[in-house]
Amino acid sequence: MGNVKRSPWLLHYDGSSCNGCDIEVLACLTPVYDAERFGIINTGDPMQADIFLITGGINKANQEVVRQLYNQMPRPKVVVAVGVCACTGGVFKECYNIIGGADTTIPVDIYVPGCAARPQAIIDGIVKAIALWQEKANNPEYVHAMYESQEEKEEKAEKEENK
Repeated sequence: MGNVKRSPWLLHYDGSSCNGCDIEVLACLTPVYDAERFGIINTGDPMQADIFLITGGINKANQEVVRQLYNQMPRPKVVVAVGVCACTGGVFKECYNIIGGADTTIPVDIYVPGCAARPQAIIDGIVKAIALWQEKANNPEYVHAMYESQEEKEEKAEKEENK
């Protein structure tokens, strides 16, 4: 995992799940599994979160909420979809109100499948998220891209198009 310069803060959001994965996420924070030993801090404030951990499928009622939470998070940020519902829509995929997994609304970096996802798998996903988050924070190109103006982005896209 390397040296983490500061503790990444984790925001947990329950989409439209059966709460099976949410119970397992909370189990990760207990002394039995102790995910905090990897340096994470659980927060309820998206403006302080570095890792967005989402459970449950996306429906029309929560789609805008998920998008808003994601947009409020500072960069670099990593999204972890926990459970088969957050990954693909799961058993509710064919329901009239389910749009699909979290990736139908926001970009997902790490998928943790399972119904319900085991605490060991969730912790593995969190460890991968910490490593990816640290990699993004240490990458000068990514950091520069965070602060690019809209004009610079358009110029870059135009250059890519002309190649």
